[in-house]
Amino acid sequence: MRILIIGAGIGGLTTALSLHAAGYRPQVFEAVAKPAPLGVGINLLPHATRELAELGLLDDIRRLGVDMHTLTYLTRHGREIWREPRGLAAGYAWPQIAVHRGRLQMLLLDKVRERLGPDAVRFDHALVDFELKDRGVTAAFAGRDGQARASETADLLIAADGIHSAVRRRFYPHEGLPKWNGVTLWRSTVRLPAYPLQGTMLWAGHSRQKFVAYPIEHDARSGETLLNWICDLKRDEGETPAREDWNRRGDPGEILGPFADWRWPGANVPAIIAAAQDIFEFPMVDRDPLPRWTFGRATLIGDAAHPMYPIGSNGATQAIIDARALAFHLRRADGDIEAGLAAYEAERREATARIVLMNRGQGPDKVMDLAHERAPNPGDDLDAALPIAARAAIAAEYKKVAGFDPAALAQKASYSTSGA
Repeated sequence: MRILIIGAGIGGLTTALSLHAAGYRPQVFEAVAKPAPLGVGINLLPHATRELAELGLLDDIRRLGVDMHTLTYLTRHGREIWREPRGLAAGYAWPQIAVHRGRLQMLLLDKVRERLGPDAVRFDHALVDFELKDRGVTAAFAGRDGQARASETADLLIAADGIHSAVRRRFYPHEGLPKWNGVTLWRSTVRLPAYPLQGTMLWAGHSRQKFVAYPIEHDARSGETLLNWICDLKRDEGETPAREDWNRRGDPGEILGPFADWRWPGANVPAIIAAAQDIFEFPMVDRDPLPRWTFGRATLIGDAAHPMYPIGSNGATQAIIDARALAFHLRRADGDIEAGLAAYEAERREATARIVLMNRGQGPDKVMDLAHERAPNPGDDLDAALPIAARAAIAAEYKKVAGFDPAALAQKASYSTSGA
């Protein structure tokens, strides 16, 4: 079976590795001319690290990142709203890992080249057009210089080309820009000689103004830590900023004022912002869930299929699960591509749609908004305003919807295709 994967991000590369494990040899095409470890931090939840472990990657990823053992929500005054164990500390059989997105992508790229061959990923190949045929697809590519590359004919095309997916745009030409909720994110990393909250994901504030931090690298000998941080600020809603303005350099002066007094034990937000080298700014956006992902011999995965707000640490995790599910169902269908794609979409489309919609309602971060609304002052009775049982219920419900309820995950069948 000849398979083309469009996009060499985390979703596309994990798809290539998953298909290889299922007995296929896909070809990956990526628009950028040269790979580079760009980006900031992400969290890989236990249902993602389970899949990466089955691909033989877990030890490598743990060496790159930091195991998370605690999630803590605070008010803007530093008062604890909710704390829960995460990863192995929560009883999962697999860890939760915070890691630099770019370093993870480079690891996946190395593994694809090692397992599928040095030419398995073709860079400087942007998809410019494709034609669906009765039993296949023909794809046309161009380089960054505008020159045409050789076209490719295959049995199946998998679109892992992100929130601005050219394949999705072909299927839904009138969809327009992603939907912006009015929140702008400033993201960066800072290298600290010491950091007291190792293994902790820190969320503070509420949906209109939020600070997030967690370590993504840690040198146990020196104590030096690379800290990933995000500042969210709600602005007036309107037109989604032009794509060219995404990931533009952010001005620390825009956030130092609003976060000037955000200081608690272990976290001095103004000092963290001031110490950062490069700050990038982009809108918090998603897209509406789709009624259909698959058209003939082409389908969507990851952000091309279900871009979601970065709430609940689920974006990369869901792309990884898509990749594993797609490879599993194709292999199980034993050559019946249409049946495999139908089974993949039946499992994943509605499940991810629920996460997209729940993230629009703030997902597990909802406890922060409720605490801010009901007990905004340091002296307010938070326990009376928002009982612990209500906070626990919010956390538990999100785990169920997002697919990492501990009991359900432990019982979930493997995507391994060794016995398919």
